[in-house]
Amino acid sequence: MDPASENKMNSDGGDGRPVPPTSLPLQGGPSQRKKLSAPRISLSLDHSEDDLGETPDDLDINVDDLDTPEEGDYLDYTDHEMDWEDPTAANRSGTSDSFNTIPTYSAEEERQDCRLWRTVIIGEQEHRINMKLIEPYMRVISHGGYYGTGVNAIIVFAACFLPDSNRGDYHEIMENLFLYVISTLELMVAEDYMIVYLNGATPHRRMPGLGWLKKCYQMIDRRLRKNLKSFIILHPSWFIRTILAITKPFISAKFSSKIKYVNSLDELQELIPMDAVQIPECIIKLDKELKEAAENSKVNSFLQGPEPTAASKTDRPDTAGASGS
Repeated sequence: MDPASENKMNSDGGDGRPVPPTSLPLQGGPSQRKKLSAPRISLSLDHSEDDLGETPDDLDINVDDLDTPEEGDYLDYTDHEMDWEDPTAANRSGTSDSFNTIPTYSAEEERQDCRLWRTVIIGEQEHRINMKLIEPYMRVISHGGYYGTGVNAIIVFAACFLPDSNRGDYHEIMENLFLYVISTLELMVAEDYMIVYLNGATPHRRMPGLGWLKKCYQMIDRRLRKNLKSFIILHPSWFIRTILAITKPFISAKFSSKIKYVNSLDELQELIPMDAVQIPECIIKLDKELKEAAENSKVNSFLQGPEPTAASKTDRPDTAGASGS
């Protein structure tokens, strides 16, 4: 045994085991860099079983050669902090995108929006009426007071306030107006009632169609049809007479017996009280014109005298022949 081995065995102690080292020697010196191997990265879309698990040793990554960001490359967010207490801070920074704030909805605007739509129940079915759309035509139906004893209502329907049929939204207006008329009629009528239909001063383009009138009659509640005592038509025209003649097979004989034609406001006043009945100015003007035309016709017929009859015409030649003889 050499002296170095003997000295080492002596320093191990009595049991003969070697003394553990206090430090590890670095092989290759401090300047040598550690190399790491990574698996090969394949960018091919074809994945075969032969390519799995292959880790070649020719791909080495030098950790010390990787670039790390400098201190000045870090993003600085200190200048873009949002001041939550000041809502204009984002606008002052100049980096935030512009946004549109949600407009406030006041209580008055909410009440106004509720007035634009009305929900009604007709025939156990719920309907919505666009009140803004039919606002110019709501005067088509009005309450004309009461007649007789009790609460027998007078309902006035003015056809002159109907929309023109050449409008693009005519059908939509008439649909909403139909719901408005039916629902208003149910609110106005408590017991018996009569309808005064103001037909005068209404051009043909504003006259309601046959289908619209038929639909109104069919949608009227049975109670309303039963309690209707009279249907008075003021200033009837040939058109309305033709419409009623065509619809006569579709309506009951009892309803047909309730229809009455009135040619003037004076005749209407003899049938119902006119204190609360609102007559449009165009109807009043037409009634005066018709009255004046009727008076002028009477005067002209009086001045012209009675027309000769056929018997008087045949008698004149005989009288002339007798006097000649």
